[in-house]
Amino acid sequence: MFLGRSQVRRCHPGSVAEGLKLFKNATSLGGVESLVEHRAPIEGPDTPVPEDLLWLSIGIEAVDDLRADLEQALAGL
Repeated sequence: MFLGRSQVRRCHPGSVAEGLKLFKNATSLGGVESLVEHRAPIEGPDTPVPEDLLWLSIGIEAVDDLRADLEQALAGL
C-alpha cells in the first residue's frame, strides 16, 4: 500500500497517525516496533518538512496486520 501526498493532504496527517493502533507515534527509537511520525508540527512553522508528510518506520509485525491498521485508520476519517 502506498499513499501519495495528495491522498494524505485530503485529511489531517495527525488524524491518520492517531488512528493507528499497531504503529507507535514516536521518533525512531532503534527498536523493532513499527512507528509513525508527523514531524512538521514538532519542528515548527519554519521547517522544510512538508505538513502532509507522515513518516512510517516498519517493524517486525506481520505485514497484513500493518496494512489492516493503515486501512482502518484511513477508513475512520
